[in-house]
Amino acid sequence: MMSQTLHVPGPDQIRRAPKVLLHDHLDGGLRPGTIVDLAAATGYDALPENEPDKLGVWFREAADSGSLERYLETFAHTCAVMQTRDALVRVAAECAEDLAADGVVYAEVRYAPEQHLEAGLTLEEVVEAVNEGFREGERRARQDGNRIRVGALLTAMRHAARSLEIAELANRYRDQGVVGFDIAGAEAGFPPTRHLDAFEYLKRENNHFTIHAGEAFGLPSIWQAIQWCGADRLGHGVRIIDDIEVAEDGSVKLGRLASYVRDKRIPLEMCPTSNLQTGAASSYAEHPIGLLRKLHFRATVNTDNRLMSGTSMSQEFEKLTEAFGYTLDDMQWFTVNGMKSAFIPFDERLAMINDVIKPGYAELKSEWLFEQTAATSMSSSLAG
Repeated sequence: MMSQTLHVPGPDQIRRAPKVLLHDHLDGGLRPGTIVDLAAATGYDALPENEPDKLGVWFREAADSGSLERYLETFAHTCAVMQTRDALVRVAAECAEDLAADGVVYAEVRYAPEQHLEAGLTLEEVVEAVNEGFREGERRARQDGNRIRVGALLTAMRHAARSLEIAELANRYRDQGVVGFDIAGAEAGFPPTRHLDAFEYLKRENNHFTIHAGEAFGLPSIWQAIQWCGADRLGHGVRIIDDIEVAEDGSVKLGRLASYVRDKRIPLEMCPTSNLQTGAASSYAEHPIGLLRKLHFRATVNTDNRLMSGTSMSQEFEKLTEAFGYTLDDMQWFTVNGMKSAFIPFDERLAMINDVIKPGYAELKSEWLFEQTAATSMSSSLAG
Protein backbone atom coordinates (compact mmCIF):
# COMPACT_ATOMS: atom_id res chain seq x y z
CA MET A 1 0.00 0.00 0.00
CA MET A 2 1.43 3.33 -1.09
CA SER A 3 1.61 6.13 1.48
CA GLN A 4 2.27 9.77 0.72
CA THR A 5 3.83 10.10 4.12
CA LEU A 6 6.77 8.01 2.82
CA HIS A 7 7.34 10.35 -0.13
CA VAL A 8 10.10 12.95 0.15
CA PRO A 9 9.55 15.54 -2.61
CA GLY A 10 12.25 16.30 -5.15
CA PRO A 11 13.54 19.77 -6.10
CA ASP A 12 10.97 20.28 -8.86
CA GLN A 13 8.01 19.48 -6.62
CA ILE A 14 9.43 21.66 -3.85
CA ARG A 15 9.79 24.58 -6.25
CA ARG A 16 6.22 24.20 -7.54
CA ALA A 17 4.70 23.81 -4.07
CA PRO A 18 2.92 26.93 -2.74
CA LYS A 19 5.08 28.59 -0.12
CA VAL A 20 4.61 31.38 2.42
CA LEU A 21 7.45 33.66 3.47
CA LEU A 22 7.24 35.84 6.58
CA HIS A 23 10.89 36.80 7.19
CA ASP A 24 12.76 38.21 4.21
CA HIS A 25 14.83 41.42 4.10
CA LEU A 26 14.51 43.55 0.97
CA ASP A 27 18.11 44.76 1.23
CA GLY A 28 19.26 41.16 1.71
CA GLY A 29 17.76 39.79 -1.50
CA LEU A 30 19.06 41.88 -4.39
CA ARG A 31 20.22 40.28 -7.61
CA PRO A 32 24.03 40.73 -7.90
CA GLY A 33 23.59 42.09 -11.42
CA THR A 34 21.18 44.71 -10.12
CA ILE A 35 23.70 45.82 -7.49
CA VAL A 36 26.34 46.28 -10.21
CA ASP A 37 23.90 48.23 -12.43
CA LEU A 38 22.72 50.50 -9.63
CA ALA A 39 26.27 51.13 -8.41
CA ALA A 40 27.25 52.26 -11.90
CA ALA A 41 24.14 54.44 -12.22
CA THR A 42 24.65 56.15 -8.88
CA GLY A 43 28.44 56.41 -8.87
CA TYR A 44 28.94 54.04 -5.94
CA ASP A 45 32.51 52.77 -6.31
CA ALA A 46 33.05 50.71 -3.14
CA LEU A 47 31.80 47.33 -4.36
CA PRO A 48 34.30 44.55 -3.62
CA GLU A 49 33.59 42.99 -7.04
CA ASN A 50 32.10 44.43 -10.23
CA GLU A 51 31.27 41.17 -11.98
CA PRO A 52 27.83 39.86 -10.89
CA ASP A 53 28.80 36.21 -10.36
CA LYS A 54 31.90 37.12 -8.37
CA LEU A 55 29.94 39.68 -6.37
CA GLY A 56 27.34 37.05 -5.44
CA VAL A 57 30.10 34.75 -4.21
CA TRP A 58 31.66 37.59 -2.19
CA PHE A 59 28.37 38.28 -0.39
CA ARG A 60 27.90 34.63 0.54
CA GLU A 61 31.47 34.20 1.74
CA ALA A 62 31.46 37.45 3.72
CA ALA A 63 28.21 36.48 5.40
CA ASP A 64 29.37 32.93 6.17
CA SER A 65 31.41 33.97 9.18
CA GLY A 66 29.58 32.61 12.21
CA SER A 67 29.09 36.17 13.51
CA LEU A 68 25.86 38.15 13.31
CA GLU A 69 27.78 41.43 13.49
CA ARG A 70 29.99 40.47 10.51
CA TYR A 71 26.91 39.22 8.66
CA LEU A 72 25.25 42.61 9.07
CA GLU A 73 28.26 44.43 7.57
CA THR A 74 27.39 43.13 4.09
CA PHE A 75 24.31 45.34 4.06
CA ALA A 76 26.40 48.51 3.70
CA HIS A 77 26.76 47.74 -0.02
CA THR A 78 23.15 46.85 -0.75
CA CYS A 79 21.76 49.84 1.15
CA ALA A 80 24.25 52.12 -0.62
CA VAL A 81 22.66 51.39 -4.02
CA MET A 82 19.08 51.66 -2.69
CA GLN A 83 18.95 55.43 -2.15
CA THR A 84 16.81 56.62 -5.09
CA ARG A 85 13.18 56.14 -5.96
CA ASP A 86 13.97 54.27 -9.19
CA ALA A 87 16.38 51.95 -7.39
CA LEU A 88 13.84 51.09 -4.71
CA VAL A 89 11.10 50.44 -7.28
CA ARG A 90 13.40 48.16 -9.27
CA VAL A 91 14.66 46.20 -6.25
CA ALA A 92 11.15 45.70 -4.86
CA ALA A 93 9.72 44.63 -8.23
CA GLU A 94 12.52 42.11 -8.78
CA CYS A 95 12.03 40.79 -5.25
CA ALA A 96 8.37 40.01 -5.94
CA GLU A 97 9.24 38.44 -9.30
CA ASP A 98 11.98 36.24 -7.85
CA LEU A 99 9.82 35.02 -4.98
CA ALA A 100 6.89 34.25 -7.28
CA ALA A 101 9.15 32.30 -9.66
CA ASP A 102 10.20 30.22 -6.64
CA GLY A 103 6.61 29.27 -5.82
CA VAL A 104 6.01 31.80 -3.04
CA VAL A 105 2.34 32.81 -3.07
CA TYR A 106 2.40 35.15 -0.07
CA ALA A 107 5.34 37.10 1.32
CA GLU A 108 5.97 39.74 3.94
CA VAL A 109 9.19 41.56 3.03
CA ARG A 110 10.81 43.91 5.51
CA TYR A 111 13.10 46.90 5.16
CA ALA A 112 14.20 49.91 7.23
CA PRO A 113 13.04 53.18 5.61
CA GLU A 114 15.56 55.12 7.71
CA GLN A 115 18.39 53.44 5.79
CA HIS A 116 17.34 54.87 2.41
CA LEU A 117 17.45 58.62 3.02
CA GLU A 118 21.02 59.50 2.00
CA ALA A 119 20.06 60.90 -1.43
CA GLY A 120 17.29 63.10 -0.07
CA LEU A 121 14.23 60.86 -0.11
CA THR A 122 11.72 61.28 2.70
CA LEU A 123 10.45 58.35 4.74
CA GLU A 124 7.13 58.58 2.91
CA GLU A 125 8.79 58.59 -0.50
CA VAL A 126 10.74 55.47 0.43
CA VAL A 127 7.58 53.60 1.46
CA GLU A 128 5.68 54.68 -1.64
CA ALA A 129 8.53 53.65 -3.95
CA VAL A 130 8.82 50.19 -2.39
CA ASN A 131 5.06 49.70 -2.49
CA GLU A 132 5.04 50.69 -6.16
CA GLY A 133 7.78 48.18 -6.84
CA PHE A 134 5.93 45.35 -5.10
CA ARG A 135 2.79 46.05 -7.13
CA GLU A 136 4.80 46.13 -10.34
CA GLY A 137 6.50 42.87 -9.41
CA GLU A 138 3.14 41.24 -8.71
CA ARG A 139 1.95 42.33 -12.18
CA ARG A 140 5.05 40.96 -13.89
CA ALA A 141 4.71 37.69 -12.00
CA ARG A 142 1.13 37.31 -13.23
CA GLN A 143 2.32 37.86 -16.78
CA ASP A 144 4.77 35.00 -16.26
CA GLY A 145 2.01 32.73 -14.98
CA ASN A 146 2.89 33.08 -11.28
CA ARG A 147 0.77 34.51 -8.49
CA ILE A 148 2.04 36.29 -5.43
CA ARG A 149 0.84 38.80 -2.86
CA VAL A 150 3.51 40.87 -1.10
CA GLY A 151 3.04 42.91 2.06
CA ALA A 152 5.66 45.24 3.52
CA LEU A 153 6.98 45.27 7.07
CA LEU A 154 8.62 48.54 8.12
CA THR A 155 11.69 47.94 10.25
CA ALA A 156 13.30 50.22 12.82
CA MET A 157 16.95 49.71 13.72
CA ARG A 158 17.44 48.69 17.35
CA HIS A 159 20.58 50.81 17.79
CA ALA A 160 18.84 53.98 16.54
CA ALA A 161 16.18 56.18 18.11
CA ARG A 162 13.53 56.35 15.37
CA SER A 163 11.37 53.37 16.28
CA LEU A 164 8.30 55.40 17.28
CA GLU A 165 8.59 57.47 14.10
CA ILE A 166 8.78 54.31 11.97
CA ALA A 167 5.89 52.73 13.89
CA GLU A 168 3.76 55.78 13.15
CA LEU A 169 4.81 55.55 9.50
CA ALA A 170 3.76 51.90 9.38
CA ASN A 171 0.41 52.84 10.85
CA ARG A 172 -0.18 55.59 8.27
CA TYR A 173 0.45 53.18 5.40
CA ARG A 174 -1.28 50.14 6.88
CA ASP A 175 -4.04 50.22 4.24
CA GLN A 176 -1.60 50.89 1.39
CA GLY A 177 0.51 47.75 1.37
CA VAL A 178 2.28 47.95 4.74
CA VAL A 179 1.10 45.10 6.96
CA GLY A 180 3.20 45.56 10.10
CA PHE A 181 6.32 46.68 11.96
CA ASP A 182 9.61 45.13 13.04
CA ILE A 183 12.86 45.98 14.81
CA ALA A 184 16.17 44.54 13.63
CA GLY A 185 19.91 44.84 14.08
CA ALA A 186 22.39 43.49 16.58
CA GLU A 187 20.57 42.09 19.63
CA ALA A 188 23.35 42.19 22.22
CA GLY A 189 23.29 45.53 24.03
CA PHE A 190 20.13 46.70 22.28
CA PRO A 191 17.19 44.99 24.00
CA PRO A 192 13.69 45.37 22.56
CA THR A 193 12.58 47.17 25.72
CA ARG A 194 14.48 50.24 24.44
CA HIS A 195 11.60 50.65 21.99
CA LEU A 196 8.63 50.20 24.31
CA ASP A 197 7.04 53.48 23.23
CA ALA A 198 6.79 52.18 19.65
CA PHE A 199 5.27 48.88 20.71
CA GLU A 200 2.80 50.52 23.08
CA TYR A 201 1.74 52.85 20.27
CA LEU A 202 1.16 49.97 17.85
CA LYS A 203 -0.87 48.06 20.43
CA ARG A 204 -3.08 51.10 21.00
CA GLU A 205 -3.58 51.30 17.23
CA ASN A 206 -4.42 47.58 16.99
CA ASN A 207 -1.53 47.11 14.59
CA HIS A 208 0.78 44.13 14.12
CA PHE A 209 4.47 43.77 14.88
CA THR A 210 7.22 41.19 15.00
CA ILE A 211 10.54 41.48 16.83
CA HIS A 212 13.94 40.01 15.95
CA ALA A 213 14.66 38.03 19.11
CA GLY A 214 16.39 34.84 20.16
CA GLU A 215 18.93 34.67 17.33
CA ALA A 216 22.29 36.06 18.49
CA PHE A 217 21.02 36.56 22.03
CA GLY A 218 19.19 34.05 24.19
CA LEU A 219 16.08 33.57 26.26
CA PRO A 220 16.04 37.04 27.89
CA SER A 221 15.62 38.59 24.43
CA ILE A 222 12.66 36.31 23.68
CA TRP A 223 11.12 36.92 27.10
CA GLN A 224 11.35 40.70 26.72
CA ALA A 225 9.96 40.62 23.19
CA ILE A 226 6.90 38.69 24.33
CA GLN A 227 6.20 39.73 27.91
CA TRP A 228 7.37 43.34 27.90
CA CYS A 229 6.77 44.32 24.30
CA GLY A 230 3.88 42.04 23.28
CA ALA A 231 5.27 40.76 19.98
CA ASP A 232 2.83 38.97 17.68
CA ARG A 233 5.67 36.92 16.20
CA LEU A 234 9.34 36.23 16.92
CA GLY A 235 11.90 36.94 14.23
CA HIS A 236 14.04 33.78 14.37
CA GLY A 237 13.32 32.73 17.99
CA VAL A 238 15.71 29.82 17.49
CA ARG A 239 17.16 30.13 21.00
CA ILE A 240 13.84 29.01 22.51
CA ILE A 241 15.53 25.61 22.29
CA ASP A 242 17.57 26.67 25.37
CA ASP A 243 14.40 26.31 27.43
CA ILE A 244 13.76 22.72 26.28
CA GLU A 245 15.44 19.71 27.90
CA VAL A 246 15.75 16.39 26.05
CA ALA A 247 16.63 13.44 28.31
CA GLU A 248 18.71 10.44 27.24
CA ASP A 249 15.53 8.37 26.91
CA GLY A 250 14.11 10.92 24.46
CA SER A 251 11.59 12.44 26.84
CA VAL A 252 11.20 16.21 26.55
CA LYS A 253 10.58 18.82 29.22
CA LEU A 254 9.61 22.37 28.33
CA GLY A 255 10.52 25.31 30.54
CA ARG A 256 7.93 27.92 31.33
CA LEU A 257 8.92 30.29 28.54
CA ALA A 258 8.98 27.53 25.91
CA SER A 259 5.63 26.26 27.18
CA TYR A 260 4.17 29.75 26.94
CA VAL A 261 5.45 30.22 23.38
CA ARG A 262 3.99 26.88 22.30
CA ASP A 263 0.71 27.21 24.22
CA LYS A 264 0.07 30.74 22.93
CA ARG A 265 0.91 29.62 19.38
CA ILE A 266 3.45 32.44 19.01
CA PRO A 267 4.90 32.08 15.50
CA LEU A 268 8.63 31.48 15.11
CA GLU A 269 10.09 32.93 11.91
CA MET A 270 12.86 30.38 11.49
CA CYS A 271 15.64 30.88 8.92
CA PRO A 272 17.78 27.72 8.87
CA THR A 273 20.55 28.70 6.43
CA SER A 274 20.97 32.14 7.98
CA ASN A 275 21.13 30.57 11.43
CA LEU A 276 24.00 28.37 10.30
CA GLN A 277 25.87 31.40 8.99
CA THR A 278 25.47 33.42 12.18
CA GLY A 279 26.30 30.50 14.46
CA ALA A 280 22.81 30.07 15.89
CA ALA A 281 22.85 26.44 14.70
CA SER A 282 25.70 24.10 13.74
CA SER A 283 24.05 22.12 10.91
CA TYR A 284 20.70 21.57 9.23
CA ALA A 285 20.33 18.20 10.92
CA GLU A 286 20.92 19.78 14.32
CA HIS A 287 18.81 22.87 13.70
CA PRO A 288 16.15 23.29 16.43
CA ILE A 289 13.40 23.39 13.81
CA GLY A 290 13.42 19.58 13.74
CA LEU A 291 12.53 19.26 17.43
CA LEU A 292 10.18 22.26 17.34
CA ARG A 293 8.28 20.61 14.47
CA LYS A 294 7.90 17.40 16.51
CA LEU A 295 6.69 19.39 19.51
CA HIS A 296 4.16 21.30 17.39
CA PHE A 297 5.47 24.80 17.95
CA ARG A 298 4.16 27.35 15.44
CA ALA A 299 7.36 27.08 13.40
CA THR A 300 7.65 28.60 9.93
CA VAL A 301 10.38 28.36 7.29
CA ASN A 302 11.97 31.53 5.90
CA THR A 303 14.93 32.86 3.90
CA ASP A 304 16.07 35.93 5.91
CA ASN A 305 18.57 37.24 3.32
CA ARG A 306 18.52 35.40 0.02
CA LEU A 307 21.63 37.13 -1.37
CA MET A 308 23.86 36.73 1.68
CA SER A 309 22.73 33.16 2.31
CA GLY A 310 22.67 32.17 -1.35
CA THR A 311 19.26 30.67 -0.72
CA SER A 312 15.58 30.62 -1.66
CA MET A 313 12.48 29.15 -0.08
CA SER A 314 12.85 26.08 -2.28
CA GLN A 315 16.45 25.61 -1.18
CA GLU A 316 15.50 25.98 2.47
CA PHE A 317 12.94 23.20 2.08
CA GLU A 318 15.38 21.06 0.09
CA LYS A 319 17.86 21.24 2.97
CA LEU A 320 15.16 20.39 5.51
CA THR A 321 13.88 17.41 3.51
CA GLU A 322 17.45 16.10 3.30
CA ALA A 323 18.01 16.59 7.02
CA PHE A 324 14.68 15.38 8.39
CA GLY A 325 13.02 13.41 5.58
CA TYR A 326 10.20 15.93 5.39
CA THR A 327 7.33 15.11 3.06
CA LEU A 328 4.81 17.26 1.21
CA ASP A 329 2.63 16.93 4.31
CA ASP A 330 5.38 18.52 6.38
CA MET A 331 5.86 21.27 3.82
CA GLN A 332 2.14 21.97 3.88
CA TRP A 333 2.20 22.09 7.69
CA PHE A 334 4.96 24.73 7.68
CA THR A 335 3.23 26.67 4.91
CA VAL A 336 -0.16 26.72 6.62
CA ASN A 337 1.60 27.81 9.82
CA GLY A 338 3.04 30.72 7.89
CA MET A 339 -0.28 31.73 6.40
CA LYS A 340 -2.06 31.48 9.75
CA SER A 341 0.58 33.83 11.17
CA ALA A 342 0.47 36.47 8.42
CA PHE A 343 -0.44 40.06 9.24
CA ILE A 344 -3.46 40.26 6.93
CA PRO A 345 -7.15 39.84 7.88
CA PHE A 346 -8.39 36.41 8.95
CA ASP A 347 -10.75 35.92 6.01
CA GLU A 348 -7.94 36.64 3.55
CA ARG A 349 -5.60 34.21 5.30
CA LEU A 350 -8.32 31.56 5.27
CA ALA A 351 -8.95 32.08 1.56
CA MET A 352 -5.25 31.66 0.81
CA ILE A 353 -5.12 28.43 2.82
CA ASN A 354 -8.28 26.89 1.40
CA ASP A 355 -8.15 28.18 -2.18
CA VAL A 356 -4.42 28.31 -2.94
CA ILE A 357 -2.24 26.37 -0.50
CA LYS A 358 -4.26 23.21 0.16
CA PRO A 359 -5.29 22.73 -3.50
CA GLY A 360 -1.67 23.24 -4.57
CA TYR A 361 -0.40 20.52 -2.27
CA ALA A 362 -3.32 18.24 -3.15
CA GLU A 363 -2.34 18.53 -6.81
CA LEU A 364 1.28 17.64 -6.07
CA LYS A 365 0.25 14.65 -3.95
CA SER A 366 -2.13 13.35 -6.62
CA GLU A 367 0.59 13.82 -9.22
CA TRP A 368 2.90 11.61 -7.18
CA LEU A 369 0.14 9.06 -6.60
CA PHE A 370 -0.59 8.69 -10.32
CA GLU A 371 3.11 8.34 -11.07
CA GLN A 372 3.34 5.54 -8.51
CA THR A 373 0.22 3.87 -9.90
CA ALA A 374 1.64 3.98 -13.43
CA ALA A 375 4.96 2.57 -12.23
CA THR A 376 3.18 -0.25 -10.38
CA SER A 377 1.07 -1.07 -13.42
CA MET A 378 4.13 -1.13 -15.66
CA SER A 379 5.96 -3.46 -13.26
CA SER A 380 2.95 -5.77 -13.14
CA SER A 381 2.65 -5.93 -16.92
CA LEU A 382 6.35 -6.64 -17.32
CA ALA A 383 6.15 -9.37 -14.69
CA GLY A 384 3.23 -10.93 -16.49
